[in-house]
Amino acid sequence: MTGARARGFTLVEALAALAIFGVIAVLAYRATSALSDGEARLSAEAQRWRALEALFTRFEADIRQALPRAARVGDTREAPWIGTTYGGQSALVFTRAGAEFSLEPSPAGQRVGYRWRDGAIELAYWPHLDRTAGTQPAVYPLVTDVAAFDLAYLTRGGAWQAQWPLLGEDDLPRAVRLTLTLADGARIDRWFTLR
Repeated sequence: MTGARARGFTLVEALAALAIFGVIAVLAYRATSALSDGEARLSAEAQRWRALEALFTRFEADIRQALPRAARVGDTREAPWIGTTYGGQSALVFTRAGAEFSLEPSPAGQRVGYRWRDGAIELAYWPHLDRTAGTQPAVYPLVTDVAAFDLAYLTRGGAWQAQWPLLGEDDLPRAVRLTLTLADGARIDRWFTLR
C-alpha cells in the first residue's frame, strides 16, 4: 500500500489563522467600543437637552403667571418684578400666582427667583409672599454646566434693558429674553412674552 499521508494544518497555517482571527477580534472590539461610547455620548447629550427644555418650560410657566403685586419684606416693599445683573450674571425675583409648595395655597401669590451660581441655574421659592427680613428661600438647581445666564426685559417702548425696573417702567415687562451660554460655548436664546 502506498502511504497516504493525512493532510492537516501546518504550524504556519495555524499561526496565520490565529493572527487573522486576532485582527478580526481587535476590529470587532474597537467597533463595539465605538458604538458604546457613541451611545453614551448621545444619551448624555439627550439628557442635557431634556434638562434645558425643562428649564425653559418651567421658566415660561412661572413668568406667564407673574402678578403686579409687590411683596412686603419686614417694613419695606419689594417691586413685583426685580431683574438685576451682578458680575455679568442675571438674577430675577418676581411674584407669581398661586403657591406651588404650600399646603394652603395663597391667592396672594408666591415669590419666585432664578439665578446663576457656580455654573448652575437655580430656582428659588420663598415660603411666603410677605415675609420677615432675612427669610431664606428653598433653592433647587435646574441645569448645570452653564457659563452665563443673561436676561433682558422689553419695555413698553420696544427697547430691551438689562435691569427691571429702572425708572418709571410698568410693574411687569412686556417680554423676557433669556440667553444661556453653556460651558461648551453653545449659546441658546429664548424669548417669552408675558400675558
